[in-house]
Amino acid sequence: MKFKLAVAMLSVSLAAGSAVAQVKPDDAIKFRQSGFTFMAWNMARIKANVDGTYNKEEVIKAANAIQAIANSGMGALFVPGSEKGKGWKDTRVKPEAFTDKDGFAKVATAWVQQSNEMAKVAATGDAAAVKAQFGKLGETCKGCHDDFKIKD
Repeated sequence: MKFKLAVAMLSVSLAAGSAVAQVKPDDAIKFRQSGFTFMAWNMARIKANVDGTYNKEEVIKAANAIQAIANSGMGALFVPGSEKGKGWKDTRVKPEAFTDKDGFAKVATAWVQQSNEMAKVAATGDAAAVKAQFGKLGETCKGCHDDFKIKD
């Protein structure tokens, strides 16, 4: 029974992988831009709470959205051909995101880890701990932007 479940899960994973592989580069760019824009809005929601009147429920919602984006497999949207082109606007990803796979994986892994931790800390309702974790999460964003995003 466990073997059949494992085979079924592997089949679903492979099917999902092949579906991602069929994404056109411009669509991949649109999906990336949409995900990161939605994440930025949720980062702003947390910042507004740690800098102003703290609302635990709002922070939890925003942190959970960020965690979902981070764990959604966004890395699969960095398909060949999407290092240049246009989604909603011209991509701002540097070519290094495609050539420095180890460096890119390192910042992506840190982002996922800190996003997961952000959701855990938000659930505690401790505003000071949320502010500290928000800073750590923001550093992972900065690390990627510094090395892998073309500056405006």
